[in-house]
Amino acid sequence: MKRHYLLILALTLALLTACNPSTSQKVIKEPDPTPTSSPTATPLPEPTNTPRPPTPTPIPTPSPTPTASLGEIPMSTLFDVLWDDRSVFEAGLLDDQEDILNRLDGASVYHLELNIDPDMTHLAGREEVRYTNTEDAPLTEIYFHLFPNILDGSSKVTNLRVNNRPVEGQLSNRNSALQVPLAAPLKVGESVVVTLDFSVKVPTEAGATYGAFSCLDNILALPHAYPMIAVYDDEGWNIEVPPTYGDVVYADTSFYLARVIAPSDLTIIASGVEIETEEDAGTQTVTFAAGPMRDFYLAASNDYVVTSQIVDGTLINSYAPPDVSDSAEQALEYTVDAVNTFNYRVGPYPFTELDLLATPTTAGGIEYPGAIVVALSLYQNPNDFFELATAHETAHQWFYSAVGSDQVDDPWLDESLTQYATWMYFREVYGEQGGAQFERQMNDFWRGASDTNIPIGLPVAAYSDSDYGSIVYGKGPIFFNTLAETMGEDAFDAFLRDYYQSYRWGISTPEALKTLAEEHCGCNLTPLFEEWVFGEG
Repeated sequence: MKRHYLLILALTLALLTACNPSTSQKVIKEPDPTPTSSPTATPLPEPTNTPRPPTPTPIPTPSPTPTASLGEIPMSTLFDVLWDDRSVFEAGLLDDQEDILNRLDGASVYHLELNIDPDMTHLAGREEVRYTNTEDAPLTEIYFHLFPNILDGSSKVTNLRVNNRPVEGQLSNRNSALQVPLAAPLKVGESVVVTLDFSVKVPTEAGATYGAFSCLDNILALPHAYPMIAVYDDEGWNIEVPPTYGDVVYADTSFYLARVIAPSDLTIIASGVEIETEEDAGTQTVTFAAGPMRDFYLAASNDYVVTSQIVDGTLINSYAPPDVSDSAEQALEYTVDAVNTFNYRVGPYPFTELDLLATPTTAGGIEYPGAIVVALSLYQNPNDFFELATAHETAHQWFYSAVGSDQVDDPWLDESLTQYATWMYFREVYGEQGGAQFERQMNDFWRGASDTNIPIGLPVAAYSDSDYGSIVYGKGPIFFNTLAETMGEDAFDAFLRDYYQSYRWGISTPEALKTLAEEHCGCNLTPLFEEWVFGEG
């Protein structure tokens, strides 16, 4: 995720009168099947630095037996599926997108079993994950995020093992980082299987998490509730505790098989597609296959009803309580228009399913791979921001979900570009009048910053709460519009499609985006980036 807590806090005031012109909706053109530029290989992170040492706190586990090697990689005990068998993920990908299953050889593979308690506030789980060292140096440890511990809930890990051998983990960073030591260095290209049990307590108040991770109004929202492998890059292991007003997830693309056991009256929604369902004595067991994706999202409620449409082979589902059914239909239409827009302007959405959910979050909306969350309050009292939030979160399926980036250190790479894509949506659906109104609102939002000269390329922690919104969400899309004017419309459109194609499934960086843009315009963009992004102008 990945979090748009800020959208409802700051954008609502700035965008409450956002574009809602009376002109009739235009027909979205079909995507041009002829690519405008040749795609390049998907770049993957190539870290070089050594990991940052945390301050450890032991986790109670069986005493490990020291060994000189990591041993044989065990088979999965949760699923009768080989670690390298990608066929189970074919159902979640459009036919012309399945070639990705033959790539990403080093992507982590998660096997999860999640038991939802009838009280909907407790989760018991088992996790087996095969991790492969795709870096350029041996690794002596692996780090997992335990996000519930910084989201007003709790997560506890027991029975930690590496290749079936018990190990003693170490907790740090407010118990949100779990260090898994390795008995011997994991060489480049080698793999291990980490197995663990975990239990999660879910908060019943919005608290500091804006209800993103919670059980509220009979709706259970479980983002990244499982132990998630951290990213290793040129900074080492990225395990810092992120500010609460930005996104918390920076993740590599992975594959997920997840078995969810829950009361049979719950509607279960998750990233990916449902591949098997069983019911027995008031309990349902639903299995999902999700991948390639950066996270696995799960939600549940016995109040949800669903309406659906198909767009270019993708089933779009809109889940909401029955008392807001009209708004659920409207949100579905917004999402359909947004998917049409981004399929045409950026590139095809690769998956066969996309889920839209109303949840009691006090943020305007939140993005997850294969799932879009929009605040239930906007369904109950719809305004112009309802459409903006829905379109914005849909655009994140392209920038964050498909094209990855460091959302903690480089939030503009996904947020500012996604906000610019939202601007594209309003131009495409409502014409130039809609685009002009959106531009005025972004400029007004930018002018609300304490200093309008603050660059857009800072880490989340370098901004105040209010400046983060004004700069990244307000100034950021104005930068991308200026970039488009500088490059020329045709060159920028080709660049945007190439950027999506080249960095899909991988992780982009500010330097990568700038270099690719310069290749497409044949121009020097350093002065523009220094003025707007890096603050060196």
